[in-house]
Amino acid sequence: MGFLNFICPNSPTVWDGNSFSKCFENMVFGFGVNVVTIVMIVTLGLQNKNVRRNQISRMHILEKVFLLFLPALAACLSFYDIFYLLKAVLQGHTIVHHEWFFRWSQFMSWMTILLFSKCEYWSLIFFNRVLCFWWIAKSFLEIPRLQTSFLSLEAIRCIKESCSFVAGVTFGVFINVARIIRGSTEKRKLGSLEDALLSDGKDLEENHIRDSDRTVHSYWHLLTFKSINSVMDLGVTKQLDFEDLIQLPHELNPSHCHSTLLRCWAAEETKYCTDPSLFRAICYAYGWPYMFLGLLKVLNDLISFVGPLLLNALIRFLQQGSGHFDGYLLAISLGLTSTFKSFLDTQYSFHLAKIKLKLRSSIMTVVYRKCLYVSLANRSKFSEGEVQTFMSIDADRTVNLCNSFHDMWSLPLQIVVALYLLYTQVKFAFLAGLTITILLIPVNKWISTLIASATEKMMKQKDERIKRAGEFLTYIRTLKMYSWELLFANRLIETRASEVKHLSTRKYLDAWCVFFWATTPTLFSLSTFGLFTLMGHPLDAATVFTCVALFNTLISPLNAFPWVINGLIDAIISTRRLSRFLSCSELNSQMLPPSDELLHEADPSSSCLLKGQDEAFLENMAVVFRDAHCVWSNNSEEQSTVFKWKTLDLPKGILIAVVGEVGSGKSSLLNSILGEMLLVHGSIYSRGSIAYVSQVPWILSGTIRDNILFGKDYDAKRYADVLQACALDVDISLMVGGDLSYIGEKGLNLSGGQRARLALARAIYHGADVCMLDDVLSAVDAQVARWILRNAILGHLMDQKTQILCTHNVQAISSADMIVVMDRGHVKWTGSFADFSESPYATIPSMEDSKISSQSLRPKNSINSSSELRPNLIPEEDCITLSEEAQEAIEIELRKEGTVELGVYKSYATFSSWKIVIVISLSAILMQASRNGNDLWLSYWVDSTGSHRTMYSTGFYLILFLLLLLPFGYIYKKLQFYYRSTSRELRRLDSVSRSPIYASFTETLDGSSTIRAFNAKEYFFTRFTEHIALYQQTSYSEIIASLWLSLRLQLIAAFINSFIAIMAVVGCRGGFPVNFGTPGLVGLALSYASPIVSLMSNFLTSYTETEKEMVSIERVLQYMDIPQEELCGCNSLHPDWPTQGYIKFEHVTLRYRPSLPAALHDVSFNIAAGMQVGIVGRTGAGKSSVINALFRLTPICGGQILVDGVNIADVAVRDLRSHLSVVPQSPFLFDGPLRDNLDPFGEKSDIKIWEALEKCHVKEEVEAAGGLDIHVKEAGISFSVGQRQLICLARALLKSSKILCLDECTANVDTRTASILQNTISSECKGMTVITIAHRISVVMKMDNVMVLDHGILVEQGRPEVLLQNEFSRFSSFAKASTM
Repeated sequence: MGFLNFICPNSPTVWDGNSFSKCFENMVFGFGVNVVTIVMIVTLGLQNKNVRRNQISRMHILEKVFLLFLPALAACLSFYDIFYLLKAVLQGHTIVHHEWFFRWSQFMSWMTILLFSKCEYWSLIFFNRVLCFWWIAKSFLEIPRLQTSFLSLEAIRCIKESCSFVAGVTFGVFINVARIIRGSTEKRKLGSLEDALLSDGKDLEENHIRDSDRTVHSYWHLLTFKSINSVMDLGVTKQLDFEDLIQLPHELNPSHCHSTLLRCWAAEETKYCTDPSLFRAICYAYGWPYMFLGLLKVLNDLISFVGPLLLNALIRFLQQGSGHFDGYLLAISLGLTSTFKSFLDTQYSFHLAKIKLKLRSSIMTVVYRKCLYVSLANRSKFSEGEVQTFMSIDADRTVNLCNSFHDMWSLPLQIVVALYLLYTQVKFAFLAGLTITILLIPVNKWISTLIASATEKMMKQKDERIKRAGEFLTYIRTLKMYSWELLFANRLIETRASEVKHLSTRKYLDAWCVFFWATTPTLFSLSTFGLFTLMGHPLDAATVFTCVALFNTLISPLNAFPWVINGLIDAIISTRRLSRFLSCSELNSQMLPPSDELLHEADPSSSCLLKGQDEAFLENMAVVFRDAHCVWSNNSEEQSTVFKWKTLDLPKGILIAVVGEVGSGKSSLLNSILGEMLLVHGSIYSRGSIAYVSQVPWILSGTIRDNILFGKDYDAKRYADVLQACALDVDISLMVGGDLSYIGEKGLNLSGGQRARLALARAIYHGADVCMLDDVLSAVDAQVARWILRNAILGHLMDQKTQILCTHNVQAISSADMIVVMDRGHVKWTGSFADFSESPYATIPSMEDSKISSQSLRPKNSINSSSELRPNLIPEEDCITLSEEAQEAIEIELRKEGTVELGVYKSYATFSSWKIVIVISLSAILMQASRNGNDLWLSYWVDSTGSHRTMYSTGFYLILFLLLLLPFGYIYKKLQFYYRSTSRELRRLDSVSRSPIYASFTETLDGSSTIRAFNAKEYFFTRFTEHIALYQQTSYSEIIASLWLSLRLQLIAAFINSFIAIMAVVGCRGGFPVNFGTPGLVGLALSYASPIVSLMSNFLTSYTETEKEMVSIERVLQYMDIPQEELCGCNSLHPDWPTQGYIKFEHVTLRYRPSLPAALHDVSFNIAAGMQVGIVGRTGAGKSSVINALFRLTPICGGQILVDGVNIADVAVRDLRSHLSVVPQSPFLFDGPLRDNLDPFGEKSDIKIWEALEKCHVKEEVEAAGGLDIHVKEAGISFSVGQRQLICLARALLKSSKILCLDECTANVDTRTASILQNTISSECKGMTVITIAHRISVVMKMDNVMVLDHGILVEQGRPEVLLQNEFSRFSSFAKASTM
C-alpha cells in the first residue's frame, strides 16, 4: 500500500466514481503499455541480430517518413511534456509520480523505435506479426486517456494528446498495412506499396534515387487520386475509349485473382469434402488484407467522434467567452480533424473497392472455369438460366459481402461509442433512447427472417425468368413462324409477375425495416431530452448540439443497419448457391502415361478390366469400352435411359460409321467417349487427341479464321487445304473481309450447311488422332456431301486418323471400314460393310430404297480423283453463295455521347408512373423540411431559454452564411462538371465492356462439350479473362474518379467547418463590430457544416449515379427504337383459311439487307392446291428464303405472294402465320411438359396427340420416357435431335393446316425412318399443300413437283421422273451425286 500511496497520492487507485482514475490511466494504460512495447521491440531486436544478409531490405522514402520522422515528432511531443513538468517543478508545483512514469515511458518508447529503425534488420522487427497485433491493442488501450483529455476542456492539452494518439494510431496502421503489402510485392521485388501506379518497374536497388522520387510522387498521387486527371482531361474534350483508361494494377489482373481464389477453393474442397464453403475459401484468399483494412475503418470511425467532442468544447468556450487562444486551437483542430478524416475515408474506400474488384474477378473466373470443366451430365442439375444467374447476380451479391461484413461490427461500434459519448453529456437519460432501440431489435430480426425467405423465393423465380427469356430470344425465329410470340411473352410475364410478387413482399418488408430504424434517432432524441429535463438538468447549447451531432452520427449506422443485414442475407444465399455449383464433380477421367491416353472409370476397381489387356492390343486401339454403363442423370426423380456398351473396340486409323434409328444412342456414344455422360459402371479408354463436331454445330462469335483455328497456330497451306476440302473456299471468297469476316452469335449470319462445314473444317484443321463427327453430312446437299466425303473425311488430310462418324448417309456407310449398329442404347452389331450388307441390320439404312432405281444414273467409271470431281461439284458459275441471312461485318456496339437526354428521364418516369414519381419527390421534400424545421426550432429554443441575445435576426446570419458559400458553390459546380463528363463516359464504357462477358459466358455454356473435346479450355479461359480485365479496368477507373471527387468535396467541407468555427471565435471577442451568432446558432451552423461533406458528396453522387443508371435506360430505349415488323393488316381472314392451299409467287425478290445481293431474284411459280412440292438446291441457294418470304419473316422488296388469291402482304402477320404449319430446320422444344410442346393452347385431345406421335414413329420413345406429362428440358435435350424433328412434325400434323412447310425435317433421321415419314406425309397430308426443302433426293422423288434453286433464281422445275430423264438437268446431277 505504501508503494501505491507513493505512486498515487490522494487519488483512487482504479475508479474515481465516474471513470478510471487518472493514476490508473497513467500507470496501466500509459506506463504499462509503453513498457510492454519497449520490451517487445528490444526482444525482437536481439532475436534478429544475427539475421542473414539476404533478409535485409532497404528502407524507402515513405517508410523513412513513418519510421523516422513520425516517431521523431512523437518523441518531441513527449519531451515537451517532460520539459513542461520540469518547468512546473521549478515553479514550485507538485507533480505526482504516476505522471512522471507515464511521460518518461512514452518518451523512451518512441526513442526505442528511432534507435531500432536504424538497424539493418528493422523490417524484421517492426513488421513482426506479434508487434503489429500489439500495436492495434495499444491504440485501443489509449482511448480512455484521450477521453479524459477532452473532458478537461483544456484546448492545448486536447490538441497535444490528440496529436500523440493520432501519431500512435498512424504508426500502427502503417506497420500493419506495410507488412501486408510488402509480402504481396516481394515476388516482384518492388519496394513501393502501390507499384502499379509507377511508370517504370526497374529494381529499386539499382535506381534508388530516381525511384525514391517517383515513389513519393506515386504516393502523393495515390493519396489524392491524381492519376485520374489525364483521363478526366480527355473526358471533358472527347468521347473516351478503352485505351484512355488507367492501367490496371498487377494485383487486379484477373489471372492473378483467379489463381488466388482457386487455390483456396481447392484447399477447401480437400478439407471439407462433403460440404465445402465458398465463404470460407474467400476468407482464406482475402481475409487477412480485408481484416487489416478493418483497422483503417476503426480509426476512421473513431475519428468521426472527435468532431462532436471538439464541437462541445468550442460551444462551451463560446458560452464562457474567454480564452481566445484556446478557441482558435479548437477551431483549427476541427478543420484538421475533418481533413485527416477525408484522407482516411477515401483511402479506406479505395482499398475496399480494390478488394471487391479482386473478389468479383475471382468469382467470375472461377465460375467460368467450372463451366469449362464440368460435364454436361453433372451440369444438368442446374438450368442454364440458373448458371447464368450465378455469373450475373450471385457474383455481385457475394462481392457486396465486403461492405456488409465490416459494417456488421463497425456500425454497432459506432453506435456504442455514440451512446457512451451521449452518457457523458446527458448521463443516464440516454437509457430512454437506448430502450427504444433495444425494443426494435427483435422486430427487425423478425423482419430480416421474412426478407431472407422472400429473397430466396425471388431468386428461384429470377432463375426461371432468365431461363425463359433466353429460350425466347434463342428461338425467336421459330416462335414467330409458329405465331407463339404472345404465348411465350405471357409465360415470361407470368414468371416475372411471380418474381415481382416476392420482390414486392421484400420491398414492403424493407420499407418497414427502414421505417423503424429511421425513426429511431428522432424517438431517441425526444425521449433522451425529455428524460434529461425531467431529471432536473438544464439544456444548454453545448449539450444540445453535441447531442444533435451525436444523433446525426447515429443516423447513418442506424439507417444502414437494415441494408447491411439484407446485404448479408443476400450474400449468404448467393455463396451457398455458388458453393453448390462449384462443388459439382468435374470430368471423371485420368491421364495415363503417355499423356495422350485418357481413362474414364466408374470406380477404381474398373481399371482391372483393362489390366488384362495386352499392351500391343491397346496400342492399336483408339477407343475401348469395357462393360460401360452410362446415364445422362443420376437423379432418382428423373427417368434416365441407361446406355450399355458391354464390349466395343474401335481400332486406330480407320473410318467407323455409327448407324441406327432415331434415338438409338449414336450421339450418346460419342458423348460417353468425351466423358460428358455419367459413367456408372465399367470403363472407357481412349488414346490420342480428340476433335469433335456436334450434331448441332457450335459456332463461335468471331471471325471465320478464329472458328477454324480455335486457338491453334495458323498454317497457311494446311488452312487453304482444309477450306478446299470442306468446300468453304468459294463461300469465303464471296464474303466481305474473306476469312476475317465476323460471324455473329451462334452463326446467325451463316446457313445451316455453312455452319456444319465450318465446324468440320475446325476438326480437320486440328489434325487430332480421333475425329468424332455427329451427322455432319445431313445439313448439306448431296453434291456438297459427296465432295466433303471424298476430300475431307476420306481425303489425305485425314490419313491415318481414326474417324467416328454418326450418319445416315449411304455413301459414307458404304465407304466405312467398320460399322457399328446402335439400337436403344446398346451396340447390336459391329463389322465391315461387306458383312453389314448381308446382316439382318442392313435394313436400318434401307440401302435399296435409298438408291435411285434407274441404273442409267450410275457413272460408268468410278471417280477416284478429287481433282476430277471438283469441276462437276463446284463450277465457276455455280459456287456456293452467301447465307440467306447475308454476310455482313458486325459493327462495334454503339454508344451515345454527351449528357443523357431529358427524354430518357421522361421515358423512365412514364414507365414508372408519373404519380409515383411526384409522390416520392414530395415525400423527400417534406422529410428534409421537417428535419430542418426541427433543428431550427431546437436552436431557437436553446437560445431563448439561455442568456444569449443577438442584435441581428437569424435571417441575417443565414444570408451571411450563404454569401460566404458562394465561392465554394462555384468551385463545387466546376468540380461536378469536370467529374460528370468523365463519369458518364466511364459508365458507358462499363456497360460496353460488360456485354462481352455475359455473351462469352452464354456462348461457352452452349459449346462447352466442344471446347473440352478440343482441349481448348485454356484458350477460352484466356479469352474470358481478357474480357474481365477490360471490365476491371473500366471499373477501376470509375472508382478512382469517384474517390477523386469525394476527397475534394470533403476537403471543401473541412475548410467550411474551419471557417465557421474561426468566425465564431472571432465574433465572440468583445468590441468586434459584428457578433457572428449565439452559441445556439453557431452550434446549428457547425452541426450542419459537419455533415455537409456527405450532403455535397451524396448530392453529386446521387445525381451522377442517376445519370449513370440512366445510361441503362438509354440503351433499352435504343433497343426499343429498332424497327419492328409490321403486325397489322387490312384484310381479316376466315377461321378456315386457307381452304384450298393454292400458292402463287409473282416476281418475288427478297433481300435481307438493302446493301446485299438478292436472296430470291424475280422468282415466279404456282403451286396448285393439294400438291406436294420439293425444293432442292445447294447450300445457300435460297431454299429457306422461300419459306421466309411465305411466312413474312423478312419482307419482300418486289413482287407479291398470293395464297388462295389473298395477297399475304395485306394480312396481319400473326394471323397469317397461325394459319400455316411448319417444321423448322432447327427443331424446337421448350422447357415444359411434352403435351404443352405438342399442343400449347390445349385444343387437342390426348387420343389425337398419340395418333400424331404414332404416325411420326416416335410414340414408343415417348411412352418409354414417361408419356405426355414428362418434363422436357431446355432446348429439348431430353430427346435426340432426330426425335425432336419427329416431335415437331407431329406438332405440325396436329395443326391440320392446308399448307405445310417442311424445312429439312428429316435431315437428322435415318433413311428408313425418313422413307416411312415421307410415306406418312403422302398419305396423311392428302389434300394439303406440302412444301418440302430437302437435301436427300430420295425424299422428293415421290413428290408431284420439284423446283431447283441456285443463287436465288428458280432454274428448273417439273416432275421428278421427267427431270431425271434429262441427264443435263440440274436435278439429274443432284440425283447422280446422291448415288455415287
